[in-house]
Amino acid sequence: MSLQELMRDYRERVETVLEHNLPAASIYPPSLHQAMRYAALDGGKRVRAMLVYASGQALGVSLEQLDDPASAVEMIHAYSLVHDDLPAMDDDDLRRGKPTCHKAYDEATAILVGDALQTQAFYVLAHSPRIQAPAEQRLRMIECLALASGSRGMCGGQAVDIAAEGQALSLPELEEMHIHKTGMLIRASVTLGALCSEQFDEDVLKRLDHYAKCIGLSFQIQDDILDIEGETEELGKQQGADAARQKPTYPALLGLDGARQRARELHEDALASLTGLDEAADPLRWLSEYIINRRT
Repeated sequence: MSLQELMRDYRERVETVLEHNLPAASIYPPSLHQAMRYAALDGGKRVRAMLVYASGQALGVSLEQLDDPASAVEMIHAYSLVHDDLPAMDDDDLRRGKPTCHKAYDEATAILVGDALQTQAFYVLAHSPRIQAPAEQRLRMIECLALASGSRGMCGGQAVDIAAEGQALSLPELEEMHIHKTGMLIRASVTLGALCSEQFDEDVLKRLDHYAKCIGLSFQIQDDILDIEGETEELGKQQGADAARQKPTYPALLGLDGARQRARELHEDALASLTGLDEAADPLRWLSEYIINRRT
């Protein structure tokens, strides 16, 4: 199976699982559930879900056991985008090729959508009958996603990002911000997949986490490059938005060529961390390559 076929299958699979795990639009209160489904379904690259699937399959976990963790990560990601787009944050009008949630509905609804998607993610992880790992590992999964989502992870990174607008950051400062803002949820995705396995050991988990740390940074570098070189129609969001808000970026600090070189170095480091894992880990290797070459 080619990478494109694998990615298509992963996307279709997690879309189906999300459709099932999100409350139906007919359930009370219908307006909120409709807006949740608007924000979480029918769009997005689903890279975080793909990483859950690829990490778990590298350790012999069935797709069925990985479905709910993959959907939980996507709910957290969708919530973060809804809140990031709000007028008080990035004030964006376009997301995934359609009006942002607060434009399609209203600002108060969008805030509640983010809150509800976040809590639904943890309900799914706690409630899932398909996760076969021991209870101790399920608790670690919940702990991992909570840490990655909160003030010491994604939310903390977003707070630093807002404060850094118009400021000059050093490369270590920029990477520290993105290790939290973008990287922590990507790392959680890989860890959740591994924790579904009864076969993993702590050394493998440590190497997978290093892989995820590297691709989390390379993912952000490519985002920064696409903010300059991409097209709004292809990206599904406004091109040039980061530059307009004077956000610190890798191209601003390193230049486009330097940013590309840094992404390539991180990709090679990610691959090196997978040494010793067999061909079952190839989707992880392919996804790292995809991340630094993507155009959306």
